[in-house]
Formats: sequence, C-alpha cells, structure tokens
Amino acid sequence: MTDKTLYQIALTCIQGVGVVHARNLMRAVGDEKAIFSEKTGSLEKLPGLSRRLIHEIRNPEVLRKAEKELAFVEKNNIQTLFYTQHHYPSRLTNCVDAPVLLYAKGNTGFNAPKVVSIIGTRNATRYGLEFCQKFVRELSGLFPDILVVSGLAYGIDICAHRASLQNNVSTVAVLAHGLDRVYPSVHWKTAIEMLERGAWITEFPSGTEPDRFNFVKRNRIVAGMADAVVVVESGDRGGSLITADIANSYYREVFAIPGRITDARSSGCNNLIASNKAVLMQNTVAFIEQMGWDTAEKPEQPVQKELFPDLNEVEEKVFRALNGVESMHVNKLGIELNLPVSELFFTLLELEMKNVVKALPGGMYKLV
Repeated sequence: MTDKTLYQIALTCIQGVGVVHARNLMRAVGDEKAIFSEKTGSLEKLPGLSRRLIHEIRNPEVLRKAEKELAFVEKNNIQTLFYTQHHYPSRLTNCVDAPVLLYAKGNTGFNAPKVVSIIGTRNATRYGLEFCQKFVRELSGLFPDILVVSGLAYGIDICAHRASLQNNVSTVAVLAHGLDRVYPSVHWKTAIEMLERGAWITEFPSGTEPDRFNFVKRNRIVAGMADAVVVVESGDRGGSLITADIANSYYREVFAIPGRITDARSSGCNNLIASNKAVLMQNTVAFIEQMGWDTAEKPEQPVQKELFPDLNEVEEKVFRALNGVESMHVNKLGIELNLPVSELFFTLLELEMKNVVKALPGGMYKLV
C-alpha cells in the first residue's frame, strides 16, 4: 500500500463528503493527497464546498481514521479499488452515484466479459431455488468466464453463490458492512469458499454494522456491477425490487421469473413484468438471446470505414456500437464500450462535428 491509498481512504472518511463531492474535489484538485494539503483559501474558491465541509477536511480525525483502516486493510490482505484505477469494476464507472472507493477480498477480478447479478427473496420456494440452480448451471456451461454477483443473503442470493461454486464459475458477494465480519454468520462457510474462486466487496470500512440503510446502498453496487439483473422471486416489497429499479435507472437489462398470481413470493416479479420494468424470463436460451450473448463466434461485420476515413480507434468503436440500432443511451453505450461517460461525451462531440452521429433528447444518440 502507498500514501495514495491512505488519502483515498481518507477522502471517504470526511463527514458530509459523499461520492459527488469526492469526485468534484478530485477533478478540481487532481490528487488525493493534495485535497488535504490544499490551502484553505484555495478550497474556499471551489464551487459547492461550504465552510463546514472545509472544516471537516481539515479535521485531524479524518487521517487518524484512515490510518486505522489502512492498517486493517494491510493486515487482512484486502484490496482497495479507487474509482480512477483500472481494476475498479468498470461497469460502475458509468453510475453517477457509484462509490469512489471499494474494499475487496478474494481471488477474482470484477471486469469479466459477462457479469450477471442474481437476486431474490430471502424466503425462496423450491421453484425459485431450482430455477436459480439450473440457470447458473446452464450459464456456466456456455460461458465459463462469467461472473455471478449477489448479496450473500438467505434464499436466492446464497443459492446463486453456491450454484456458482458448484459449477466452477466466479462469484462475488456485495456486502452491506465491513470486511471484518460475514452477515448472516450462518453463511460463513460458503463465504470462505468464495474467496478461492470469487470475492467479497463492499464500500464500507471495517467496524460498519449491517444496518438497514446499508443494504439499500449495497443494492446499487449489485445493480451497477452487472450487465443484467435477474430477479428470481420477490414479494410486493423488498430489496430485490429496489435493486431492479436502480438497475433500470442505470440502463441495465432487468429480467424477472414469472410465478403463479396466487403466490405472494412471485407477486413482485409479476408486477415488474406487467409494468414493463423487467423482461419475462422463460429460460436461459431466451436470456442469452435477449442479451445478445451468442455462444458461437461470428465474423465481425465490416464497417464502411471508407465513408469516415478520419475516425480514430475509439470513434470507430462508437460507430460499430451504433451501427444497426435505431438509437442508444449514452450510459448504455459507455457500458458496451467499457468507457467512462465523461470520456465518451468528448468522443460523441467530435463525431457530431464530423457529422457521423446525432444527439437526441434524453441522452440518446444515433448515426446520421
């Protein structure tokens, strides 16, 4: 670990500085350490930074907390993932409220070619558990490098993790507390097994309790890390529906398993489908087709590059992604190209000037 890591942790320890303020500070100052060494007069000139927040940045307790957390991280072989680093979950970089810092422990990366989050009720039925097991088994057979994400909770979550382990695919548990514990504790054995072919990940420092609000914050990571979110079973209320709503706001694909209209543990899924917030999930083949995850390699379609001979490599990728579709939202385009939206906007602006793409209302883009 380096001094840079200490100041990255410290940035998250400043009371009142959330992810938006933290990113703004990084953009304005340009360096984690400089935030804490910048003169007060310079900080006062930054927009949106109140005197109270400047006082909190200057609070010596911030660095003391960071030093304590860094010691815990180093002692327990924990990896820190800052949002500007390449090993940070790349799909999260397109989410405006994603954490600036994550803590991870395990033996897998977070940027697999295909990532799916599988979630559902804690009180799963045999129908839901069997579907979950079958879905993971079939996915693992077709895509051995797939990453399965869930929340280590009772029911569908733990079923998804265990099915992944049984089928030798990587799985990640997104936790609502620090990495000094496992909750629920009855899942300790499975959690330990996950460290061999998977990981735990959280935005919370050690000592953080699994409080109710933390689960809501955890859900946005479950939604943002994946290409698709599959809700296996859910009642009318609960974390799975919150995660589905967040996933929709991130322009992720959301799928729901239909159930009997008389089954309370399927009512949430049925409502998601009825309100067009989720695609009706029939089977693994239909899921793969909807996602465009072809199992056979296809020759790349030639791009009529002669029409636009002055496109650079990134601009060509944007052209390829928009070619053949009516339009695409900038967030979804960023996910497909694995590019931060901030960087993508400059490319789109260049393409507009070259009369290659056209901006539409609501953040949508299409080829001219």
